[in-house]
Amino acid sequence: MVSLTSPVCNFGWKAKPFSLLSTSNSMISLHNSMGENGLLIMFICNHCPYVKAILPRLIHDTRELKDYGVNTVAISANDQLNYPEDSFENMRILANKEKFPFEYCFDETQEVAKAYEAICTPDFFGFNRSFELQYRGRFDSTGRNEPSENNERDLFNAMKYIAQTQSGPKEQISSIGCSIKWKEN
Repeated sequence: MVSLTSPVCNFGWKAKPFSLLSTSNSMISLHNSMGENGLLIMFICNHCPYVKAILPRLIHDTRELKDYGVNTVAISANDQLNYPEDSFENMRILANKEKFPFEYCFDETQEVAKAYEAICTPDFFGFNRSFELQYRGRFDSTGRNEPSENNERDLFNAMKYIAQTQSGPKEQISSIGCSIKWKEN
């Protein structure tokens, strides 16, 4: 497992359009995903220990963000041939089992992950309602560990702030996770 960190936020970078099949059998696009006050796009996968460690908290936080008018779309772009746990069928099983409150899309061609310059799983992109990037940081201060009493909910707090102000926090700490599993040429 290779751990990588995402780059810092490029404030104002415009979200790239996409149209991907979701585990709910719907075609999900950038424009039909936007919430009233923002959109969180996150690159995750089934097998990553970083994603597995935060998944219950991630589900809770994305459900709560809906109350602030922020929608969420998860995208898995990993090579399913070399990482069968990340296959579309296994994505569907996980989304149903965990009752994801967000669409979970498969980027089979990996074109969307490349357009977003996604680095790792998880990699979070928080946009305001004008599709301008305002957050690209970590999920929380706990990482793969059990949450402590003073756990900082970086992603949740950033997206709540974006919903309220349409701007992201100036101080952001990079996300860390497993590398995206790119297909071999």
